[in-house]
Amino acid sequence: MNAEIKALACELPATTGVPLSRWSCAELARELVGRGVVAAISAATIWRFLVCDAIRPWFHRSWIAPRDPNFAAKAAVVLDLYAGTFEGKALGDKEFVICADYPEQPVMPS
Repeated sequence: MNAEIKALACELPATTGVPLSRWSCAELARELVGRGVVAAISAATIWRFLVCDAIRPWFHRSWIAPRDPNFAAKAAVVLDLYAGTFEGKALGDKEFVICADYPEQPVMPS
């Protein structure tokens, strides 16, 4: 079971159809139960298994390396806005760019 937990934690959630950028312990627990690997398991137990492992690929920020083939085109729009242009035209005196980023939250058992 421990090996299956680690193997799933190393998979990108998108390969299983889960719309997440990375697994949380609660999502791993739900997926393991759904696959029939275990009848029940808590997020805290998942955390205890993973935190003790020497190889921790689930700690890496997989979202930093974009996987979207259209990433450059999508990012160009945002970068242009930060440069003060939209669709090749300069923003007017009364046009503003507002950015609202949320701070990253640690993935903890829930």
